[in-house]
Amino acid sequence: MRTTTEMQLVPITKLVPYVNNARTHSPEQITKLRASLREFGFINPVIIDRDFNVIAGHGRILAAKEEGIKEVPCVFADHLTEAQKKAYIIADNRMAMDAGWDEELLRVEIESLQGMDFDPLLTGFDEKELAALFDDGIEAKEDDFDVDAELEKPCFSRLGDVWTLGRHRLVCGDTPCSWAKQRPTW
Repeated sequence: MRTTTEMQLVPITKLVPYVNNARTHSPEQITKLRASLREFGFINPVIIDRDFNVIAGHGRILAAKEEGIKEVPCVFADHLTEAQKKAYIIADNRMAMDAGWDEELLRVEIESLQGMDFDPLLTGFDEKELAALFDDGIEAKEDDFDVDAELEKPCFSRLGDVWTLGRHRLVCGDTPCSWAKQRPTW
């Protein structure tokens, strides 16, 4: 098996994007990539040939430029023919699209990140995608329950009370809380 053998930091100004790159990068994606670079650093190297032509990593380069990054890690793919370079540019992007998600494990991981006070938006999912991930598919049905009237009634939480909020549980601590005075904002 042939493989890459060298990686080095390369000035971003030396990199030559592939003019016929069919993969597009929306402003939203670049924003996500920029946030990722700020949070994690530049981890995934750009793949280039010896003439500094970019084979993979065009989006990361655009994000790095917008972040003012001057040098990026690059891996030299010396062993590829011109035809292989063209094919890999397409294959690298296309094969990533074939991957799927184990949604149950993804929910566990996202919840774990939230429990660690880590912003799950930095994973690349947007708020709508995360909401859909945690949507149990059960739609709320209209009934005659009067939220305003219920909130007017005195209702106090006590130490140890457990409130169910969708998939979440809220355990009351030692601070008194009156729901009649503090209306939930969700």
